[in-house]
Amino acid sequence: MKKLYIETLGCAMNTRDSEHMIAQLNSIEPYTLTTTVGEADLIIINTCSVREKPVAKLFSEIGVFAKFKKQGAKIGVTGCTASHLGKEIIKKAPIVDFVIGARNVSKITEVLDKKHAVEIDTSFDESNYDFSDYRTNNFKSLINISIGCDKGCTFCIVPVTRGEEISIPSSIILKEVQKSVDAGVKEIMLLGQNVNNYGKYFSQSDEVTNFTSLLQSVSRVEGVERIRFTSPHPLHMDDEFIEEFASNPKICKQIHIPLQSGSSSLLKSMKRGYTKEWFLNRCEKVRAKVPNVAISTDIIVGFPNESDEDFEDTMDVLEKVRFDQVFSFKYSPRPHTKAATFENQIPDNIASSRLTRLQARYYEILEEIMHSHMNEEHLVYFDELKSDGMVAGRTDSGKLILVKGSEELLGEIKKVKITKTSRMTLIGSLV
Repeated sequence: MKKLYIETLGCAMNTRDSEHMIAQLNSIEPYTLTTTVGEADLIIINTCSVREKPVAKLFSEIGVFAKFKKQGAKIGVTGCTASHLGKEIIKKAPIVDFVIGARNVSKITEVLDKKHAVEIDTSFDESNYDFSDYRTNNFKSLINISIGCDKGCTFCIVPVTRGEEISIPSSIILKEVQKSVDAGVKEIMLLGQNVNNYGKYFSQSDEVTNFTSLLQSVSRVEGVERIRFTSPHPLHMDDEFIEEFASNPKICKQIHIPLQSGSSSLLKSMKRGYTKEWFLNRCEKVRAKVPNVAISTDIIVGFPNESDEDFEDTMDVLEKVRFDQVFSFKYSPRPHTKAATFENQIPDNIASSRLTRLQARYYEILEEIMHSHMNEEHLVYFDELKSDGMVAGRTDSGKLILVKGSEELLGEIKKVKITKTSRMTLIGSLV
């Protein structure tokens, strides 16, 4: 049996793409996953290109893998960086055997024996492709509901690397959900660049639906106990969607709402389609209906033309919403994006100072939020065995919980009382 080493960088959609590739490879020849590069017959780097660092890391990783790989082993580069660099990867690193873009995952078995094959067509349609079944976590299932993105945010390279947005027919999605629960999975994570834009366009279907209807359909599948999704776009958070989120008991009360900036003028420059006031209104509406909801977000600091006043608007949103989780970054100019050509790029020292201030205040808020859970009781779905005699799981609101236990807890939902808090983790005991 051949061995596969696969390194997945970036988002949950990349994780799902890696699962699809593993499934496709196993459909023609069994592969065993390995964590040791030197053992692997096939090495795959599934890349991210949202920021500069993962791109720089790619060629560093290729060099390391080339040094330690065994004779005859193949190296493949896949994902978003593969999409926008294509042949340049092989030109710069000839040891790479094949390159597959993020929109061409199903072609993995076609390129294995084609030296220096490059498949990066972002118009290729995989929305109706019937992938073989595979998941890296036996207790949670990642399911794509759309591919690509139609937003064209000025800072984002995703439309270039993943192509135009296409929704996956609900029949295919529900088939994957059914396969998951048949395998014992209780938690479903629905994935898309803008999940609540679902149903806008199907390539081979005249289905009339939307994300709210899809959530209702998934929740009706017997065996599904928890539903999560990422990421909704603030622009499409209509009242119908918020009502379904609040009232459907199977939908976990955790929601990721990407802010990017608290400045309405910068949001316009980013081409986000909403204002600071709209974002705050949607968060207020969610909290009014679900007081204990956990809201996470993405924030970019140092976007071109960001003034001190613009940054203060972002800090103001942070104070008002009090996010449970913030993914924050300095603006990173990406190729093929409009913002990379904007004048008044912010100096790195100013962007760094703003990021430090933002993160420091966020960590203060986070510690207050986490400490507030002391002595509370939560239902926790356990899905990961730790090496130190602990078992990990998450609450309905997505908080990471650790308890003393064994593999008998895996796949179970148990009540836990919180006995210790920290910034990132809650420790508890079974009730």
